[in-house]
Amino acid sequence: MTDRSPFETDMLTLTRYVMEKGRQAKGTGELTQLLNSMLTAIKAISSAVRKAGLAHLYGIAGSVNVTGDEVKKLDVLSNSLVINMLQSSYSTCVLVSEENKDAIITAKEKRGKYVVCFDPLDGSSNMTTSEDEPSEKDALQCGRNIVAAGYALYGSATLVALSTGQGVDLFMLDPALGEFVLVEKDVKIKKKGKIYSLNEGYAKYFDAATTEYVQKKKFPEDGSAPYGARYVGSMVADVHRTLVYGGIFLYPANQKSPKGKLRLLYECNPVAYIIEQAGGLATTGTQPVLDVKPEAIHQRVPLILGSPEDVQEYLTCVQKNQAGS
Repeated sequence: MTDRSPFETDMLTLTRYVMEKGRQAKGTGELTQLLNSMLTAIKAISSAVRKAGLAHLYGIAGSVNVTGDEVKKLDVLSNSLVINMLQSSYSTCVLVSEENKDAIITAKEKRGKYVVCFDPLDGSSNMTTSEDEPSEKDALQCGRNIVAAGYALYGSATLVALSTGQGVDLFMLDPALGEFVLVEKDVKIKKKGKIYSLNEGYAKYFDAATTEYVQKKKFPEDGSAPYGARYVGSMVADVHRTLVYGGIFLYPANQKSPKGKLRLLYECNPVAYIIEQAGGLATTGTQPVLDVKPEAIHQRVPLILGSPEDVQEYLTCVQKNQAGS
């Protein structure tokens, strides 16, 4: 029996997409080089994830990263892959990674103009603002300066969500081709969803606004159906589900983490950028995430994002409790 399905001869791969965006922008080509190098790293990480058991890549590597998390062997591998690929793109000057205490300065002979902030499995990039020798301070820019952001989701298939400031597009890795192929263009988040996502194991430590909001979702005062609760515990997976199905993702500050727990530069900013580009909202509870001026490369902030009506309802709870305090 033969496969008679049509074979696509004019597919939009992510490599082609990036080149076309670069040509439209009439740029220098550095961002194109950077993004294509990042894609190569993602493909390598995807392969490593699938082979992890065979290659003995599961388990603890015997150290703790700068944010206090135990470093897994896959994290170490992913970090090295991303750093090496980005520096060899000749388009970066400063790299900020969750796994490294200090910013990494690219050697002069490989230096370009972009600052890249990343968790080894998701990342964002923005340009340096200084004419001087690159330094850590170049990474301390608010998210409004981001020129591209994305995340990679590894599972039965490998997916990349990417925005260069003109909406959000989704690409799936085709193993037969070794290329990411466009599967959904200009993704828009629903104005209102039916799912809330947060770690309710910390309910004891929630502030009054979060407690009130969650109660409203479980026991709607207008008699409507309650929201479903979904929480994977992997931020990228939870954010991606929120993007696709609508609703709200919450990682608010609480009594144990009064400044929040997620890192601004390489966790909150990239997903906030993606969600805003898709028509949603992303806030710390007091201001839009992308408006926060970083004070340190590993700074933590609260994060609430998702469908605009859901996030606005959460902010109404915040304002109500602030007025009553």
